[in-house]
Amino acid sequence: MISDYNRLSGLQKVAILFSILGESLALNLVKDLDKTEVRKIRAAMRGAGNVAFVVKKQVMEEFYFAFVSEKFQEEESDEPKKPFEFLGELTDEQLVALLITETPRVIAITLAQLSGEKRMMVLNRISEEEKGQVLLNIGNLNDVPLEAVVQIANKLQKKAKQLPKTIAFSRGGGKDLADILGEMDPKDEEMFMTNLEQDNPDLAEEVKKYRITFESIFEIFPDNLLRDLMNAVDLDRVAMALKGMGQSISDKVLGVLPKKKQAMFEPVEGAVPKRDVDSARKSIVSAAKQMERDGAFKLEDLLGGDTVE
Repeated sequence: MISDYNRLSGLQKVAILFSILGESLALNLVKDLDKTEVRKIRAAMRGAGNVAFVVKKQVMEEFYFAFVSEKFQEEESDEPKKPFEFLGELTDEQLVALLITETPRVIAITLAQLSGEKRMMVLNRISEEEKGQVLLNIGNLNDVPLEAVVQIANKLQKKAKQLPKTIAFSRGGGKDLADILGEMDPKDEEMFMTNLEQDNPDLAEEVKKYRITFESIFEIFPDNLLRDLMNAVDLDRVAMALKGMGQSISDKVLGVLPKKKQAMFEPVEGAVPKRDVDSARKSIVSAAKQMERDGAFKLEDLLGGDTVE
């Protein structure tokens, strides 16, 4: 194992940087390398073996501060820059064309800057396998150095022929990933969460802090919040959403409704399209999220323990 930073050659340091960031991202940072130099770096990566975490940290810090120092020397203005601002000027087709050939890491960093609608539009245009990789990367962006993000923005703005102006950007994380999952088909959402709990349990726990599902509403909402939520949704939508749920859930919902609505409630009989049920349930989840945004409750409080009415 490589454990002495001071004994590393310049080539070994670059090789370690490439192994940490991945070749595509590292090439955006280390400029003007010819094919022979890239081959040498690849060979050094193969021969590096295991590298101690503290050594990796020192390598990242050295390159990071070198990049930042170089960039600050090039700055002629004190105005903050927004490297991803140009994304807002792109059409949907331009945005897809910009990202379709990029790595999942670069796509994830870019999607973290976009609205939920734009994110889903891009995700729906890439393969299922790549979509899974992108979603995992969105939840793990905190380890990407600021300068790497700026370099990615610079590369993309050249492709889009736009001039960026910011350094403010989203870091993604559990909340962004939870928001994206909330826009997905319920079956796909559940499948992804199951895989995430196996592959990255820490990230899965972080996502759960910000995730409201139709089923979880009945587990974590006290009666007063459940009453307010169900009163905020059309009664027919409530009936459709309850289709296929257990009798105990239906009884719980009816129990919190005002007497007048209880008398008007009619359960949905017979077979109905699954998409109609999913749509009704999504409308209730959306209403719950709106209540949270309006300050009616904090999700972390509901998940943190018992409530007192």
